[in-house]
Order: sequence, then C-alpha cells, then structure tokens
Amino acid sequence: MKKFLNIIKPFFSSIGSVIKKPFTILANSKIVNWYLDSKFHKLWIKLWTDYAFWMHVPLAMCIVFAMEWLSRHSFIKAAGFVVHHTGPFLFNSYCVFVALSISFLSKRRGWWRLFISMFFIILGIINCVILLNRVSPFGYTDLYMISDLLTMQDSNYFSAEEATISVIALIIYIIVLIVFAIKCPKKQNPQKFWKRLLLVVALFISLNPLTIFLRNSGIMTSYFGNLAQGYLDYGYLYGFSTSVLDRGMNRPFGYSESKIKSIVEEDQAYINSLESTKYEIADEEGNTDGNLTVTEIDTGDNQPNIVVMLLESFYDVSESDFIETSEDPIPFIHYLEANYSTGHCIVPVVGAGTCNSEFEVLTGLSCNFFGPGEYPQKTILKETDVESYADVLSEDGYSTHVVHNNGGNFYSRANAFSMMGFDSFTSKELLDITDYTPLGNWPTDDILIEGTMDAMDSTEGSDFVYTITVEGHGAYPTYQVEEDPVIDVNCVGKTEAENWAWEYYVNRIYNVDDFVKQYIEALDARGEDTLVIMFGDHLPTMGLTESEVLTGDLYKTKYFTWNNFGMEKIDMDLASYQLVSEFLNRLDIHNGNINAYHQTAMAAGKQYGTSEYMNDLRMLQYDIMYGDRYTYKYGTEYGPSDLIMGVNDVTIDSAYYFNGRLHIYGDQFTKWSKVFVNGEQISTKYESGQVLSVKAEDVKNGDIITVCQMGSSNTVFRESNKYVVNDPSYTEEDVTAEEESDEDEENSSEE
Repeated sequence: MKKFLNIIKPFFSSIGSVIKKPFTILANSKIVNWYLDSKFHKLWIKLWTDYAFWMHVPLAMCIVFAMEWLSRHSFIKAAGFVVHHTGPFLFNSYCVFVALSISFLSKRRGWWRLFISMFFIILGIINCVILLNRVSPFGYTDLYMISDLLTMQDSNYFSAEEATISVIALIIYIIVLIVFAIKCPKKQNPQKFWKRLLLVVALFISLNPLTIFLRNSGIMTSYFGNLAQGYLDYGYLYGFSTSVLDRGMNRPFGYSESKIKSIVEEDQAYINSLESTKYEIADEEGNTDGNLTVTEIDTGDNQPNIVVMLLESFYDVSESDFIETSEDPIPFIHYLEANYSTGHCIVPVVGAGTCNSEFEVLTGLSCNFFGPGEYPQKTILKETDVESYADVLSEDGYSTHVVHNNGGNFYSRANAFSMMGFDSFTSKELLDITDYTPLGNWPTDDILIEGTMDAMDSTEGSDFVYTITVEGHGAYPTYQVEEDPVIDVNCVGKTEAENWAWEYYVNRIYNVDDFVKQYIEALDARGEDTLVIMFGDHLPTMGLTESEVLTGDLYKTKYFTWNNFGMEKIDMDLASYQLVSEFLNRLDIHNGNINAYHQTAMAAGKQYGTSEYMNDLRMLQYDIMYGDRYTYKYGTEYGPSDLIMGVNDVTIDSAYYFNGRLHIYGDQFTKWSKVFVNGEQISTKYESGQVLSVKAEDVKNGDIITVCQMGSSNTVFRESNKYVVNDPSYTEEDVTAEEESDEDEENSSEE
C-alpha cells in the first residue's frame, strides 16, 4: 500500500500545484495586498472577532435575500418579498441566524460560517435551476426523485452537460472548503465550551415556539394549498424546511374508532338506500325471485369496460386569449366535449407532480393532507398499501391493468400500483417503442393503443385500464424545431422564444388529439360497452399566470369522456379525487369505503375542498394510511396485489451465429431487453421486436440464455423462457478491429 501511495503522490502533487497556482497569484497581487493593509479590512476583522454574534444578523439577511433572488429569478421580486412579506423574511433570516450559530462551537469559525452560508446558497441555486424547468419549487420529496432523474438523461430535465457542470462545481466547492480549512485562522481565547453550547441549544430550541406563535398569529402557515405560491409568500427556506419536517399526515383532532365507525355506517346507510331502490326497480321488471341479490344485479356479463387516461400536461389552448392557432389543434377532443360528459378537473399540482394527480384520481384520497410537495407514491406507499378504485372494481369482477410508455420504476410506480391493488402493469420496458417526439426525448403515445388492447385481451370479462401518456411532456424548446409544423402559432405579447415553445407544445397536443381518436376507435371496434375518462394531470410548464387562463385558476385542467352505450351527458366540475367515483356512481357501482364516502358526500350537496367535505375524508385517509384501519373493520378490507409486469410472454424461439454475433429470434423484445448468459447480463443490441444480438465471444454452444426486460436500478420486470444455445453449423469468423470498434460504438449508443 505504501508503494502505491508513493507512486500516485507525485501525480496528486502536480494537480495540487496546478490548482494552487492561480490562488497564489491572486493572493500576491497588489490589489489583495492593498486590501489586507487597509483600515476597512482591519475593522472588518475586528467586527468578526469581537462582535461575530451580531454580525450574523446582516449575514443571515443577505443569505436569505440571495436565496429569494435566485428562486424568483429577479432582484426586484426578491426586494418585494422583503417589503411585502417582512415577517416571513425576518423569520427565514432568523432560521439562518440560528444555523450560523453552530460556528461558535468550533475555533475555526470562519470555515463553518463559509460552509453553512454556501449550504443555503446551494439550496437557492438548486431551486433556481428547477424553476427554469417547472412551476413547482424544490422540496424535500424531490430528493427521492434523484434516481428517477438519472434515468432521464435524454430529456430536457437532465443532460450529460448539466451533470458535468454540477460535478465540476461540487469539486471546486470541496477544494475551497479543504483549502480554507487548512488556512482558516482559529479563534483565540473563546468562551468556555459549555457556555457556547448552551447558547446554540437555546437558539435551536427557540425555533419551535416561535414557529407555533407565528403560525397561530397568521403570519406563517403550516399548509400550502398552492405550493409555489406558498414558497413565494413565506420564503423558500421556510417552504423547503416545511417539506422536510411536515411529511405524512398528522393525526386528525377527534380521531377514534367510534368516529370512523360513524362515518362508515353513514356511508353504508346511503349506499343501502340506493341498493333498496335497485331492488324495487328489479321487482317492477318482473324479477320476483326472493333470492335476488344486489351482486346479481351489479356484476352481470354486461359490465362496461372502464378506461381512465392521464393526458400528460394537457391544456386546451383555446382557454388562453393570447394564443392564436392556424386551426383547431384538438378537433376530436372538442367533439367529445360537445357530445359526452365533460368539465374542469381540479388537480393538486401545476407544471409538475404528475403522480399526485394520479394518486388522487386512482384512490379518491387527497394530497392536500400530506406535507408540502410530498409525493405519497415515493413515501408512505413504499411501506403501506392503500385502497383504490382498482380494488373496488376487482371486487366487482374486473381485471385491472396499467399501461404507460415511460419507465416502470419512475415515481416508484411498479411498487405504487401493487400497493393500489392492480393486476398488471405494462411499462415502456415491455413495449416495443420506436417512434419519438421531434426532440427525441419522449415516446409518441400511439404505442399505448396496442398495449391497451393486449392488456384487455389478456383476461376474460370486463377490464379497468389506467393509461398514462407522455407525448405532451415538457420541457419545451425555445427555438424552432419543426420547419413546417401542422399548426402555426402566434402568441400575442410573448417573446420569440416563448412562441417557439408554445408552437412545439401545440403541435404535440395536435398529435395527442389524433391519438385519442385512434384509441377510442380501437376500443369501439372491440364491440364491448366501454367508458373512457380522460383528464389533464396539470397545466404545462409554460409560465402561465392566472390572468392568462380562462378559468382564472392554474389548478384547473379539463376532463372529457366517451362511451358507446348511451350514458347521459352531464357536465360538471370535479376535484380529481371525485372524478372516478362520480362516474362509478352513474354506473351504479357503489362499493368501496372511499368510493361510498364521495358518493354520499356529493349526494348530500357537500362542496369539494370545503371543511364539511374534507374533514371526514381526512379521517378515513389517516385511518387507512397511518392509523389503526378501523375503516376495514366496519367496511370492506383491501390489500396489495402481486403485480405482474406486462401481459405478453417474452419468448426465445431460436438463436444462430453469423457475422461474429449470436442473433436471437423470438417475440416481445424491446429496447430494454437484455440477454443473460448462465445468469449473467451481457451487452445486448436491439435489432427489432423479434431479434436481439450479442457478441459471439460472449456466448458458446451449451450456454443457457434468457432475455429479461430490465427497468432502472437493474430491476428485472419480466423474464423469457430458458434457451440452450446449440448451433452446430457455426464456424468462428474473424472480425476486424475496425468492425469491433464500430459495433461497440453502436451498442453504446443503443444502450
């Protein structure tokens, strides 16, 4: 080991000399020496030596101002925060002041001061960058998304260049800290340590009562109905800290077994009254059999299929006066609105956070009860299952599926859909995706048609299918991408860059409109009764303001429907947690604890979002996700499923050697198919949905190969049959170094 260190020591010494040289030149410069000899510098040192405690006050204010400047992308807006939200600004500053007090525990106070200050500035920089790509600010739950972001290197969210810049900046920061740790002077004759410790502890303890006081006085708040607005009103540091500390759900006041029992029994009484009405209707139609049951009425062979489709970032641009288009970009969707039930859907997020709209739509539960910016699919659903409409419909004999043209592990969906009780999940790893948007960063949605049909064909009886699209996903380029777009766009009062972004987006939803038409035509051609509910998960990341949208509310997207069995057209606005329940009610499907609650509350005329509506929903949600599950004691109990990834078997039919490679023939191969030889993964080239190839030297006759559909983090989603390689006619051929190099390059680009 010593010899190895002696070998590498000169290398690191040379690097250190290179890094040290510019700093040495700067330190010996005339201007630096002039400053060090100046009275100002001596006064500055004296202030930090003798009055460091008080100097932390302006330093903390400057740090908070810098964070707000970065987060708001504007010096003037940051100044406005100081003037118009003085209380929150001072509280944010006090939080930084308390953090800076940690430096008093060390003699190297300057180093700790620099470390703590830069920590907060880096937080501000992170939020600054994130808000360039989305509306929702940076929260603690985003840390759970790091692994997901690393799988999105071909998107506008994350690129190799950005990763390189981040790594370089981090290295420079670490070097500065190391150098400063060596050179930083020590505090001479400090107060006794126990006194300094007592001061720091007292300051940290003071944060809790002060926070409670400010919340009770109305200066601050513990919940943000609008996450982005909450950060703007109360400061980025407070908002981020709240997302760290206020996760999950707090126990509601009055939570008890008797309270849950009363809610469940009230809902059951209403549902029983509906069932009694159905008995009366059945009797009037001549069904006089005394053994007639509700189940026999509800779950006959003619149950309609139910399809719920999330349309990524969907927005009807006709609801903005400043956008002019050469033609209607969504004519078919407007046809659906004119002929089938429609309305606005109130979602919990803007510009990002798809999985929170998804969570509300699929479970009937509300994200408003969780911490600011929390993604329950990344937190509580990691350990706890939750009742969903998949459970409700499974109880009624439905098969339940999810189809999505993005990664199965993104937003921890494979786990989340299992916790929600779905039977199968066909993610991009199980789809033979070949077509992408013009930027090449998102698949087009047409692949979902075949995926949905396969899912429905895989089981007998009625199906509940949840389909997730991605074609409308941001970010949107601020330069021209398509020279001859189908839809020309003119954005009045916007910059050229903004106009290019809107033109790109409008042409994406034009394609989405055509996809929706083809999707519905494919469903109709099956000859089965089917209801389709489509909704936008959030408005696009375009910097829209409330004054620019017709609804005046950035949290209102659209939903629209289609059916082929004559369901009455009833238009109404719905919260995303009400959406599915309302249509199940129209189909006379009333089972399920949360479903029954929504149907009871809506029948009683309670308005979504009001305390009258939300208080009991909060009780049930807490009970199921964090409490003692009394709901399942007095209602229906549900549990997680053994989720199957994909519905089609991946098969290997044959394998032959030629041109220095083993070509594997079979079916259901995708770009995420990887060949395993005797249990070990090897480099794989995707040729087509029926052909994969690997280097000949990686496999020999007699080896056992399988093909696995691989998700992120080396997750095996589905595995093929085992196939023993046996090609007696194969003779090894020499492959030139040039050919090998070309193949290696091609493989790396494919993977």
